[in-house]
Amino acid sequence: MSKRALTARTLTTESGAPVADNQNSASAGVGGPLLLQDQHLLEKLARFNRERIPERVVHARGSGAYGHFEVTDDVTGFTHADFLSAVGKRTEVFLRFSTVADSLGGADAVRDPRGFAVKFYTAEGNYDLVGNNTPVFFIKDPIKFPDFIHSQKRDPFTGRQEPDNVWDFWAHAPEATHQVTWLMGDRGIPASYRHMNGYGSHTYQWTNAEGEAFFVKYHFKTNQGVRCLSAEQGAELAGKDPGSHQTDLLQAIERGVHPSWTLYVQLMPAAEAADYRFNPFDLTKVWPHKDYPLQRVGRLVLDRNPDNVFAEVEQAAFSPNNFVPGIGPSPDKMLQGRLFAYADAHRYRLGVNHTLLAVNAPKATTAQNYGRDGFMATNSQGRAAKNYEPNSYDGPVETGRPLSAPLAVTGHTGTHVAPLHTKDDDFFQAGELYRLMSAEEKSRLIANIAGGLSQVSRDDVIEKNLAHFHAADPEYGKRVEEAVRALRED
Repeated sequence: MSKRALTARTLTTESGAPVADNQNSASAGVGGPLLLQDQHLLEKLARFNRERIPERVVHARGSGAYGHFEVTDDVTGFTHADFLSAVGKRTEVFLRFSTVADSLGGADAVRDPRGFAVKFYTAEGNYDLVGNNTPVFFIKDPIKFPDFIHSQKRDPFTGRQEPDNVWDFWAHAPEATHQVTWLMGDRGIPASYRHMNGYGSHTYQWTNAEGEAFFVKYHFKTNQGVRCLSAEQGAELAGKDPGSHQTDLLQAIERGVHPSWTLYVQLMPAAEAADYRFNPFDLTKVWPHKDYPLQRVGRLVLDRNPDNVFAEVEQAAFSPNNFVPGIGPSPDKMLQGRLFAYADAHRYRLGVNHTLLAVNAPKATTAQNYGRDGFMATNSQGRAAKNYEPNSYDGPVETGRPLSAPLAVTGHTGTHVAPLHTKDDDFFQAGELYRLMSAEEKSRLIANIAGGLSQVSRDDVIEKNLAHFHAADPEYGKRVEEAVRALRED
C-alpha cells in the first residue's frame, strides 16, 4: 500500500500498520485451523482480554462530568488556598458520582449512600475532595472499614447482599445508628445525581495567610432541589433502567441543562475543638448549624460530559491526601486512614503512573518530581535529567512552606477507646434526626428499617439493633420493634 493510501481513515494495528481484512481470520486453507502469525487477530483478542481493569472495591458504579467552580464570597480570612483567593475566580473541576456497596453491574436507583468526589484542577496542584451525599458515615475508625464493607457486599456463598450480614455488623456498631437512620429515611434513594446534596463529610483544616487554623466541613447544596424516590419507585426504576442516574446526568448536560451546587462551609476556630461538647472529628456526627452556621463560598457547575467513560470516569482517581497550600487534614480518624488507603488502591488498580492519565493529571500547573519508571511510564525528563534530590542540575526543589498549620498532639501512643468529650455517645444525633422528621417521613423510615431487619435470622441480632433505636429515641425504638414483630408474625 502506498503512503498516500494510508490515510486517517485507514484501519491499522496498534503499531500503525494497515489492516487488510478485519472480517476474516487468516487460516491454513479455506477450512483449516487459524494461523498464529495473524498478528491482527492476536492483537484484537489479547487487547479484548485486558479491556477491563479491577473494579473499585467500593464506589464501583459511577458517573462523572467536567465543569468549573467559581468563588462567590470572600473566604481569604480563613484560607490562603489560591483557587479560593478572589471572588469570581474559576477553577476547572471533574466530579464523579457513585453508589457505594454494589458492583459495577449494579443499578443506580438503590438504597445506598452516593459518592460525591470533586477534583479541583488548581494552579497549585490538584485538590481532591472525596465525600458522599450524606454528612455522616457508619463508622468512626478505619480499622473497621474492611469488615464493614465485607458485611455490605455480596455474600461469598449466596452471591447476594445478605440481611444477616448487613444487620449483624450494625448490631455490633452502635455508632452506625445515625447513618442507618439517614440511609433508611427518604434521602436513601436520590431521584438522580443532580437532585442530591454532596458533603465533604470529614472534618478538614483551613489555614489563612497569618497562620491561623480553622476546622472546616463542606456542604454542596443542589440548586436543582432535593428529590428522592420511595422504595417502590426505586425498585421499579432500577428494573426499567439500571443506569437511570447515568442517563439523567448525561442527557441533562447534552441538552444544555447544566446541574449546579452551591458550596457552603462550617468553620470552627481550631482552639474550640478540644472543649467542644462532642468530638468534632467523629465522622458519625454533624456540627449543629446553630453552633457553626453555613457560610457561602461559591458555585460548582457541570457543563461537559466525558468523551470516554472508561478513560475518564473509570480511571479517575481521587485521593483525599491531594491537598493544596491552605488546606490540610484534621485528626478525623477515618480521614487519616483514607489518606493512605485511597492512593494505595489507585496504585494497585490503575498502576503507579495513574496520575499521568489525562483525567488525573494537573491542568493548571505541571507536576514536577522525581518519580520514574513503573508500568506505563511516559514521564521521560530527557537524557540528562536526574532522578534524585537534592542535585546540582536545576532539578525541582522543596519550598520549605507547609501546606497547612501543624496539629498539636499530646498523650501516649496506643489504642484509645475512652471518650474525650462530654457527649461522645453514639445515639443522641440519631434521635435528633428522627425527631426532625414529619409523621409521614417517620412512617416510611420505620417501614424501610423493618423491611430489612425482619429478614434477619437471628433473634439476638434483631434485639441488638432494636436496642440502638430505643437508645436514640424511645418512640423510634418502640415503632421499629412493633413493625418488625408484625412482619415476622406474617
